[in-house]
Amino acid sequence: MNDMSKSKLASVCVYCGSSHGTDPMYEAAATRLGQILAEENLRLVYGGGSVGLMGTVARATLEAGGTVTGIIPRFLEKREVMLTTLEDLIVTEDMHERKLLMFQRSDAFIALPGGIGTLEEAVEMMTWAQLGQHKKPVLLADIGGFWSPLLELLDHMRGQGFIRPETEVPYLVAKRVEDAVPMLREALRGLPAPRVDSEDLATLKQF
Repeated sequence: MNDMSKSKLASVCVYCGSSHGTDPMYEAAATRLGQILAEENLRLVYGGGSVGLMGTVARATLEAGGTVTGIIPRFLEKREVMLTTLEDLIVTEDMHERKLLMFQRSDAFIALPGGIGTLEEAVEMMTWAQLGQHKKPVLLADIGGFWSPLLELLDHMRGQGFIRPETEVPYLVAKRVEDAVPMLREALRGLPAPRVDSEDLATLKQF
C-alpha cells in the first residue's frame, strides 16, 4: 500500500451510518457536511448507499452542486439501497475491494456517527496510518460527544502501554462539522493539528 498523502485536499471519504440514529443532530451534521464539501469544491467519496446518514450526506452534496463517488459491494446493493442516480458509481465484488478503492480515491477521511461498520472503517484507516502505510488525515466528527467512548478507550490503551509514543495513533477530533475541512487542510500542510475543535482551543488560550 504505502500511499503517502498529497498536500492538496481534493476528495474526502466520509464514513457514516446506514441509519439516521436517534438524535436529529446526526442527520443535520451529515447534511451540513455535504453542503460544506460542495462549497469547498471537494469530491465526496462514500459507501454508495441511499439510506441513513450515507444517503443524507450524498444527497446534500449533490443538491449543493458538489461531486460524489459512491463505492458499494454487489451484495449490499439492495440492503443499503444503492444510490443509482450517481454519475460516478462503482460496484465492487466484496468489502475488501470497496475499502481499498475508497482509500485510494480519497485524500482524507471523516467519520460521522455510525455503527460497527463505521467504527471498523475509521479504525482501519487509523491503524494503517499508525503502521506507516499512509499519511492521510483521519478525523472523528464527534457530534454531540458520539465518539467520546472511543476516545476514552484510546486514552485507556495509552495508559496501559498498548499505544506508546513511538506507535501513536494519528487522528483528529472535531466537535462541529464546520471545523472538519480546515483541520484536514492544516494536517495536510504538515502543521501540527489539534485533536480539539476551534472553540476548545479558544477556551484553552484563556488559561
